[in-house]
Amino acid sequence: MDSRPIGVFDSGLGGLTAVRQLRRILPEEKIVYFGDTGRVPYGSRGRETITRYAAQGARLLLDHQVKVILSACGTVSSVAGELLEEACPCPYLEVVAPAVEAACRATRRGRIGVIATRATISSGKFQRLLQQKLPGAFLLAAPCPLFVPLVEEGHYQPGDPLVEDAMELYLSHFRQEQVDTLILGCTHYPLLAPAISAYMGDEVTLIDSGREAAEAVAALLREKELLAPTGQQGSCDCMVSDSAEGFSRLARIFLGETMEGHVSHVEPDVLESLRLTAGI
Repeated sequence: MDSRPIGVFDSGLGGLTAVRQLRRILPEEKIVYFGDTGRVPYGSRGRETITRYAAQGARLLLDHQVKVILSACGTVSSVAGELLEEACPCPYLEVVAPAVEAACRATRRGRIGVIATRATISSGKFQRLLQQKLPGAFLLAAPCPLFVPLVEEGHYQPGDPLVEDAMELYLSHFRQEQVDTLILGCTHYPLLAPAISAYMGDEVTLIDSGREAAEAVAALLREKELLAPTGQQGSCDCMVSDSAEGFSRLARIFLGETMEGHVSHVEPDVLESLRLTAGI
């Protein structure tokens, strides 16, 4: 048994959907979350910048004595995942591989779609893993850059005119191609799941990458006997690189619970001073 916390990081708020699932699956675990809200979005940045930011986030979590790190960011998982897995001294997990595994189990006709940020789609990681796991499957991948700002501005409910326009803009081709499984490759997207499901139809299975990653974390902790002691009081403490007050307000939407008193600010110069390895 191990009472140390689980470390989770994301470019902003979206990773809180994975934290919500962790809180549901592993209620006795302590969680330390870092949201790089001062430098979001990562999805439109270059590989070198994404890797440097991700390494700084991982180092920050390691300095809080975490027992495992989850990159709850599709962009980081796609662009810098292998590097972080090699460099981290503790177990490291990301959101891409668990989502791919779930999609391969769920598809009925081998027609799978992936939606995510531009950087995630451009990396090709989802596409490569899907082709390795399910050779010959039909794969359709596309970025949906407006989904994140829509969610963060509170536009994610079915029937919202802005949401409906975004669904038509980004998902019409997936509907035309009759995909039967759609991976939500950004951890913001689960908040849009009811609207996406309404647009795509009930016959299309949605894969929540945050939920699948949380299940993978739980499995790893059990396998390595790192679960928290029975009866430990679970908790969630957050660090952000922008306004703690603004984060607390939006976090309620993602977590379904208040974070008042559990959010602290990390100064930009502190982040810039952090290094995961000599190289990054």
